[in-house]
Parts: sequence; C-alpha cells; structure tokens
Amino acid sequence: MRLERPERRGRLRLTLPRRALGLGLRTPHVDDILERWPTVDWFEAISENYIDSAGRPRAILRRIAERYPVSLHGVSLSIGSTAPLDRNYLARLKRLVDELQPVTVSDHLCWTGVGGLNSHDLLPLPLTEEALSHVAGRVLAVQDVLGRPLALENPSSYLRFTHSTLEEPVFLRALCEATGCELLLDINNVHVTCQNTGGDPALYLEAIPWDRVVQMHLAGHEDCGTHLVDTHGQPVAPEVWSLYELGWRLGGGAPTLLERDSNIPAFDECLAELRLAERHRAGVQAAEACA
Repeated sequence: MRLERPERRGRLRLTLPRRALGLGLRTPHVDDILERWPTVDWFEAISENYIDSAGRPRAILRRIAERYPVSLHGVSLSIGSTAPLDRNYLARLKRLVDELQPVTVSDHLCWTGVGGLNSHDLLPLPLTEEALSHVAGRVLAVQDVLGRPLALENPSSYLRFTHSTLEEPVFLRALCEATGCELLLDINNVHVTCQNTGGDPALYLEAIPWDRVVQMHLAGHEDCGTHLVDTHGQPVAPEVWSLYELGWRLGGGAPTLLERDSNIPAFDECLAELRLAERHRAGVQAAEACA
C-alpha cells in the first residue's frame, strides 16, 4: 500500500488512503497473520503490549511491520492527568516509534491515574477552558518528544461533569487548532457517550473537524439497560453502523479499523465483520448518486 508523507509543522506525518481497512492486532490472531499474510490494509498494535518487549512479541510486530503499515495505539499516556507527563514512558514509546515508523501514534483524551497510580481505565475529564489549556500544553510536549503529530481518540463517557462548559467536539476542534494534533474518531464511543449522557450523535458528528480525522474506529459494546458499556467485546451494533455511514458522508471517509478486545472470535470472523464497512460505504455512495 502506498503511504503519503506530507509534512505538517516540520513533523513527519504518514497517512493511509481514505478507503483503507485495518484490524486491531490481537494475540489469538498472530498465527493466522504470519501463516497467511491476509489482505488487510494495516494493523494497529497496542503500544503497551510491545513497548518493553525485546523478545518474541516485538519480533513478531517487526515482521508484521515489514509487510503492512502499522499504527500504535496507547492506553497509558494519561494526557488529561494533573500528574507530570511520564518522561520514562515517553522515551520508551519514542524508541518503539523510531523502530517501527508507524503510520499513526495515538492515545485517548482521558486520564488514567495520578500520584504514581495507574487505574488501568480510560477516565473522562471535565470539558472546560482550563482543561483545554492544560491538555494542549501536554499534547505539544508529547509531540515535541515524538517528532510527529499525536492522534487523540474521543473516549467513551458514562456521565457528564456538571461544570463542563464545552461540548466534546468543540473541545476536540479547539485542541487540534491549538496543537496541530489529529483525531482518531471512534464511532462506537460516540454512540456510547451520547446514549449515556443524552447527547445527539448526529449533531456530534456534524461538529467534528473532519479535516483532522486520520482514522475511524469501529467496535462493539454491552447494553446494560440503563447504560451502555464500551467493552469491544461484541459485534458492531446496527446503530453504530448507521453512524459510520453518516460519518463517511460528512467527512468524505477516513481509514477505518475494527477493534475487538474481549470475546475475540476467529480471525476470519473479524475479517468478515471488517468487510461490512465496504458494504456500508457502498450504500452511502449509492444514496449520494441517486440524490
């Protein structure tokens, strides 16, 4: 696959073709990938699974990176925390980035801990001007270390802070403008957040700065009756596919990746679900042609 390499603010930026389809790299699928070298446009690896490995996991990732574009997706940057940035973590991440030259480096708009403790969860932050200024400064510092734009993912939220003053898309737009960072738009997270907090997912997508979206993610969730939980353990829900179609229409498309983190099915089942994205995009194109 051909990668484009435009420059932005002096930093290396790699981009995938808009129609690219990727899969989250998961351990149960490694043997299938190495034996078959399937037709997938790229794989996304969880940074923390490889950042400290000097053995087989890192060697496997290098082999895959020789054949496919790879993106790195982190869960420990804690960009919204009030604790100082973990410079040791950033140095280790930088070494992995330099070795693999991933197509994107991403993490989440969240915090994961404070005072040296890691909650191992992606915790939301209040969306205020103060938080925006705080996060922007940290994003700029991270990008200076990495020498490339950071892509941030919208989190799944289960409540809205009473003192939030900004809608999430507005916060994300302002953050991109202040830092030159990029967005990883998780469509499932949009659905989960809006269902849990009473938002309108269509209005959310209409407010997103689509020129900054470098990837879209698709995943499944659990419906607990009173709320939705982002588990990445179920197939993509029909409502999420509908939102994906809307996002494809609004943004003119973006590389799309399917994630599965629990109840992981066979590789071919994940691949078949990923191919559904092509059918939904074709439906959007057919509707636009008839309009």
